[in-house]
Amino acid sequence: MDRKVKVAIVGAGSAGLYAMSEVRKQTQDFVLINGGELGTTCARVGCMPSKVAIQVSEDFHRRHVFSRYGLEGKETLSLDTTEAMEYVRDLRDNFVDRVLSNSTDQLPKENFIEGYAEFLDINVLKVGQQTIHADKIILATGSRPYVPTEWQQQFGDKILTTDELFEQESLPPSIAVIGLGVIGLEMGQALHRIGINVTGIDQCQNIANLVDPNVNQVAVDTLQKEFPLWLGHPAVITPIDDMLKVSSGDKDVTVDKVLLSMGRIPNLETLGIDKLSIKRNAKGIPDYNPNTMQIGDLPIFIAGDVSGDRPILHEAGDEGRIAGYNAVHQAITAFQRKTPMNITFCDPNIVSVGKLYSELDLDTTAIGEIKFSIVGRAMIMAKNRGLIRVYACKENGKILGMTMIGPKGENLAHLVAWVIEQKLTVIDLLQMPFYHPVIEEALQAVLYQLVSKIDSPLPAVLSLKPLANHI
Repeated sequence: MDRKVKVAIVGAGSAGLYAMSEVRKQTQDFVLINGGELGTTCARVGCMPSKVAIQVSEDFHRRHVFSRYGLEGKETLSLDTTEAMEYVRDLRDNFVDRVLSNSTDQLPKENFIEGYAEFLDINVLKVGQQTIHADKIILATGSRPYVPTEWQQQFGDKILTTDELFEQESLPPSIAVIGLGVIGLEMGQALHRIGINVTGIDQCQNIANLVDPNVNQVAVDTLQKEFPLWLGHPAVITPIDDMLKVSSGDKDVTVDKVLLSMGRIPNLETLGIDKLSIKRNAKGIPDYNPNTMQIGDLPIFIAGDVSGDRPILHEAGDEGRIAGYNAVHQAITAFQRKTPMNITFCDPNIVSVGKLYSELDLDTTAIGEIKFSIVGRAMIMAKNRGLIRVYACKENGKILGMTMIGPKGENLAHLVAWVIEQKLTVIDLLQMPFYHPVIEEALQAVLYQLVSKIDSPLPAVLSLKPLANHI
């Protein structure tokens, strides 16, 4: 069966749904095509179930500070991991249902096709027995966890990814987490805190994708006090009876299962794009403009994890909106992308906002830092661990970025991202109100430190603006 539409959207994840929201503003002549499960990666196996598990583990772990307050009875507290995992799935299912009820469940049947799409030509897709001719095509097929083929074949269900982790009705006594990026670090700590014997392994020396060496060192020192972090050597897995021996460098551990978080692979191979004259980068991703999401000068757009660039929900949403907008307008519009922001929801939070340390010109950049050990509010919360580093332009004091490990990082990340978006300076921020005692005072202390490192003229009173024309 042949069909003609103005826009075909391939993939009903976050990027595809946001793209659809833009397309629907201009036309109802579109199809949303999806192979596999519905409900978005974030809701099903990513952001949401992981944060539920993290919250459970953090609440249970909090018992270790009870004695400081005179609270007794922590020894009698216990956690039923089977019930905990059921709670994770219950909330996960709620989040998935909300996505479906607000998206595909509301679509007319003629606008939704279930199945995997394959290119026949630049403007032609095949889905099962249907052939779709589309004026514009949006690729939002997402990504999947990377698992080495030999490990998958040899060890089977002893190898877990986040696709399987939250489906476990009971958790193994021991587990090795290979890959200490965002997900590996978050889930490694969460599993440790609910009573699993966890060993974290990464062939790199940095964790959570940190490139600021000072913050990375504090992060490693802080988190390895909870569970072992083996860094700098690749992992090797060998079977031992019904267990797995995991080696890294001169260390090894025998575990029940392995959780892999070694990155994600864009879902491109089944699309048949090799039939098209599309230039690709070194990673095999079609070359596209990140401000228009257009692939070359073709009537094809790309959005979300499949682009391999910013695999974060709010970025997928923006990319979907850009792709959707340009797919239904004659003139291609370039949109400004937002300040990069990355948050690892381990405890303490790890955050990078704006320019990374590796992107700075250190000769023209001022860096201020403070340890959370002396921050009053952090001490009160018994969370006074970590380091915050803020980068500013020496010449004009403009805030360039921040990297930190510390409490309330998810909140400070937004504050600094908004500051960068508004192009505010160190002086601008110091003239903002800071309450006491709050975690934001850590940022205030860093700003006062930066004042002496920038070349901007200082106001008469540093933290106050003089009234104009006041007599």
